[in-house]
Amino acid sequence: MLLVSPPDSVKNLQAVTVSARSGQAVTTTQNAVQVDASYLEEHFAGSLMQSLEGIPGVKAVSIGAGLSKPTIRGLGYNRMVVSQDGIKHEGQQWGDDHGLEVDQFAVDAVEVIKGPATLLYGSDAIGGVLSLSGNRLPTVPFEVSATLFGRTNNLQGGFSGHLAGRKGGFFYKANLTLSDYADYRVPTDSIQYYSYWIRLHDQRLRNTAGLERDGRLMVGWTDNETFRTDLTVSDVYARSGFFADAHGMEVRLSQIDYNRSLRDVDLPYQWVNHLKVQSHTTYQLGAAALEANLAWQHNLREELSEPLSHGYMPTPPDSLERRFDKHTFSGTLGLRMPLGEQHELSAGLAAEHQRNRREGWGFIIPDFESSSMGVYALDRWTPSTSLALNGGLRFDLADIAVHPYSDWYPTPTSSGDSAFLQRSADARRTFNSITWSLGANWHRGDWILRLNVGKAFRVPIAKELGADGVNYHIFRYEQGNADLDPERSYQVDAGLEWSHGALTVKLDPYFNYFPNYIYLNPTADYVEGLQLYRYTQASALRYGFEAEAAWRFCPDWEASLRGQLCRSRQTSGDKQGYTLPFAVPPSLDADLTWHYHFHGCGNVVLNLHAVTPQNEIVPPEKPTAGYMTLNLAASHRFDIRGGQLSVALQLNNLLDASYYDHTSFYRLIDVPEPGRNLSIRIKYDFKKQVKEPEL
Repeated sequence: MLLVSPPDSVKNLQAVTVSARSGQAVTTTQNAVQVDASYLEEHFAGSLMQSLEGIPGVKAVSIGAGLSKPTIRGLGYNRMVVSQDGIKHEGQQWGDDHGLEVDQFAVDAVEVIKGPATLLYGSDAIGGVLSLSGNRLPTVPFEVSATLFGRTNNLQGGFSGHLAGRKGGFFYKANLTLSDYADYRVPTDSIQYYSYWIRLHDQRLRNTAGLERDGRLMVGWTDNETFRTDLTVSDVYARSGFFADAHGMEVRLSQIDYNRSLRDVDLPYQWVNHLKVQSHTTYQLGAAALEANLAWQHNLREELSEPLSHGYMPTPPDSLERRFDKHTFSGTLGLRMPLGEQHELSAGLAAEHQRNRREGWGFIIPDFESSSMGVYALDRWTPSTSLALNGGLRFDLADIAVHPYSDWYPTPTSSGDSAFLQRSADARRTFNSITWSLGANWHRGDWILRLNVGKAFRVPIAKELGADGVNYHIFRYEQGNADLDPERSYQVDAGLEWSHGALTVKLDPYFNYFPNYIYLNPTADYVEGLQLYRYTQASALRYGFEAEAAWRFCPDWEASLRGQLCRSRQTSGDKQGYTLPFAVPPSLDADLTWHYHFHGCGNVVLNLHAVTPQNEIVPPEKPTAGYMTLNLAASHRFDIRGGQLSVALQLNNLLDASYYDHTSFYRLIDVPEPGRNLSIRIKYDFKKQVKEPEL
């Protein structure tokens, strides 16, 4: 919920360097990075999150070549908020095996807030916010664009079309995206899974193909000065296969010919459909501004697999392993108004209700309902153009009701009888929290200093409270804990930037203390042939930094370095002294960029991405070796036939290196990251300008 003005002092340059313009008023204390649609186009790498990975601290956790989820400073899932046009995106974000249900070609701009943002966004924003904007107001009577895109590694092909316009106070925007991709390729001929050697046909992971169909329509009206309202309807449908050799070893037991076609999506597979209806209204009343958002989201997801028996389960009657049907109703109301010349007050309230129902013969999370509400107030004090101070408080109240669930088949007991095993008990929990934040931003000459301290919190979700089942897609058995307390976090986030002429240097250190961090603790036990993970709580420290340096050593040449480090340590519990699972290893990026002007303009970027070995593990995790990849990107824009044509190429893993990402679940079954991959995007834009009246 964005109820404060976008920070005018934060600008994003080509290499994602954040700086403040000399002479501008400093208005924000948060570590925020903004990128626009042109950045996403030039850095197109398949999914939205893969396109944003060039931002320090941001990482895409990928499952296959078509799915990825965002993390900020190693925190993701329900520890960061994805906000779309002011409304928190609510899918099944707790899951590891599917991506964001968002059309990346309908995004006009992205703001990444690193560090806790609970004050404005409530629970789940404990690690940061990915704020997506797609409701930019059209400025011309008619604009149209068409985009063709593809990737070589998984033979992806796709099209995206955009249509928008404005006449008087009425405006509209429409988007349509279609995509289809095949099984993706890895630089190995075989992998090892539970002591089985699995041969790969043509170095491709069987049954990892998929497709996506997205549509979005926005209509609205504005009086150009004080009032704007719009209504948006969006629908995202995606279908993707699960790697057949990993989901219960189907290839050994199945009659399906998985090598018949690279584009078949056979069992096991998943499909998800996310429908969102959202209204957005703003009203300027003198110096005060009001903003209201209402939304209904329906997320429907199914996982299907061959009906095979596991443990004491008999052969299931059909292929519907799991079905999740989630409805979310949410609303926000915010006020922003000046209090004199130096103070600006932002205040707001937010409410949300969720209802999730499950079906299928496989259990992982129970049915649940949850409700939450929050109110906050934030004062921004700018005593001078070089100094900004922020302070705010928020109160949240949340309630979650978890339904009981028992197996549909009997399990033998120690007494010799059989019983229907209860996997989830009837439970209801209520949580409340007061959070706060203080911040300062000082700008003088070539220097910018920033400091934020605050408290954040996160409510345990239904999966953490009531999970009890096999998660084959990530190769483990998960067990919840109904006694979990709300997760609390205290964080210090700082920033130091120096910019002089063609040289910019930036350092963003942070320190985070969790008295009761919630995580899946890997154990040495196995259930139904898979490693058992239990949800537990422990006090934990997290600390690290992002560092950047950029030098424009010639008018057309620029060199930059970007590095990041994130460390964590458990300070209590049975894994005291160890890090947290799937810890992000340190990394360094070196870029050399050539900007040119020839029949238009463009740039060429050579990137070296280096990752250190990750020996900071939680037993029985295994260390991961370090690696380096060489990457090349090029983009060009030029005018043609009254419009603009842009072409972007991105060649990742140029040398086809074989390596393992420590944050990828596929490394657990010896699957390396995708091999060499060329992404291409070709876009044509046309805008009909308003004809000036003749004098």
